[in-house]
Amino acid sequence: MGHQRFFLASILSASIAFVGCGSKTDSSAESVLSVTPASSTAASSVAASAQAAVFFDDFNYQSIDAFYGNGWKVRTETGHPGIKGATWSAEGLSFHADIPDTEAGAVRMSSVTNGTGEKTRHTQFCHARKYREGTYAARVFFRDAPTYGPDGDEVIQTFYAISPLKAPMDKNYSETDFEYLPNGGWGEDANPAMWTTSWDTFQLEPWTKVNEFTRVEGSYAGWRTLVLTVADKKVTYYVDGKLFSEHSSAVYPEDFMSINFNLWFMPKGADGSLGPVDSPEMREYQEDVDWVFFQEGVAITTAEVEAQIADMRSKKVTYVDNVQEQNPALPSPCGL
Repeated sequence: MGHQRFFLASILSASIAFVGCGSKTDSSAESVLSVTPASSTAASSVAASAQAAVFFDDFNYQSIDAFYGNGWKVRTETGHPGIKGATWSAEGLSFHADIPDTEAGAVRMSSVTNGTGEKTRHTQFCHARKYREGTYAARVFFRDAPTYGPDGDEVIQTFYAISPLKAPMDKNYSETDFEYLPNGGWGEDANPAMWTTSWDTFQLEPWTKVNEFTRVEGSYAGWRTLVLTVADKKVTYYVDGKLFSEHSSAVYPEDFMSINFNLWFMPKGADGSLGPVDSPEMREYQEDVDWVFFQEGVAITTAEVEAQIADMRSKKVTYVDNVQEQNPALPSPCGL
């Protein structure tokens, strides 16, 4: 979701392996798993995977009403995070059938600013709050530069899952984030970097946070396949099939979460952030999402996710959702 970051050295005393852009490491826990000969354990895992509930959206929409009809919401609630006074609306959401390197098109978020709250529009969309343990995945197109206007704003392009914060320092709060910052932010330099953050809890006033994060510097512009697994009391993140980070049981999700994407501008002063560039000229950043996927109760590899999506596409399936709501269904606000 994009709160300011905080590194818990005591929590992260366990070693974290990751592979980032430009790394010379060419193997990962996931890539090893995908080529390991089948065993009785692996066979059991595959069988469990085949029976698990699945959510998949290829974002093949002709109208916003059809999008809403499949359970999506668009944020209109103002407030944290982002530039104070900014609006959040569906105006920045659009559907495109002709985006290169997609099969059914994609959904696009477009957010604009001139550095002031009055002229800033953030974008966010959310699915039902019924996801917890399992595999989350999305194919996302990140950008390093604005569509128009001056470059340099500290902008956050995301894919994440989140539960509501019921009270300050809520013990059951849950959040798991992929966040791409092409112009730096959170007190780091202006170089592009991918962040993954797993949250235990936080409060806004006074600002207090408990989380684990991993930052890997380098450009992630272009199409990226993001996979997150919540299983076996650890939270594991992959980018393009390579292990990016692993976070501990201390930040393991305890509550059901909604699936979210958002695109917003960082305000000045957020953990040392520089905020928007000093220019009154309007500028626009965009993020595209080709598809999103969730499989309940199992941790599967990127290759297995892609194989399932290829199979659904071969059958002309563009949307499926057999992940059950809780009883009664949980409130699913599209906000913080």
